[in-house]
Amino acid sequence: MATPGSRPAPPSGLDATDLVVGVVSARWNNEIAERLTAGAHRAIGATGAVARMASAPGAFELPFVARVLIESGDVDAVVVLGAVIRGETTHYEIVSQGCAQGIMQVQIATGIPIGLGILTVENMDQAVARSEAAGGHNVGEEATLAAIEMALLAGRTRASRPK
Repeated sequence: MATPGSRPAPPSGLDATDLVVGVVSARWNNEIAERLTAGAHRAIGATGAVARMASAPGAFELPFVARVLIESGDVDAVVVLGAVIRGETTHYEIVSQGCAQGIMQVQIATGIPIGLGILTVENMDQAVARSEAAGGHNVGEEATLAAIEMALLAGRTRASRPK
């Protein structure tokens, strides 16, 4: 089990003033998605990046929306946000696995980093615990910082691309 001390901290002083981050949130389990999105906005604000917002009906559609944002040429990184909460059927496994595989495929195919801020949890209590307010554990914030760090590592920002 991950504890606050076991989660990797991003490098201090990330300066993302030249980055545009696409933030794609699923509308399914909207209460949790909104909490994750608030975390993403905290990370974007703390690093000086700019957000470009989009949404998807659910987690399964997130890879497609991420690809559309990337193909627009207007983003340097993307973070996808949502929650898949286990139910009584295999739908949980299908959606979780399809979403994660789709995100990885888009990221590898395009060379644009995508932060995976999808909660795959057993119940709503676990989702709430992973989408806390400022100062708490928020996977949306963590995934956004990871995407920003990877975009800076790649050194490919919109500002540095030929016009």
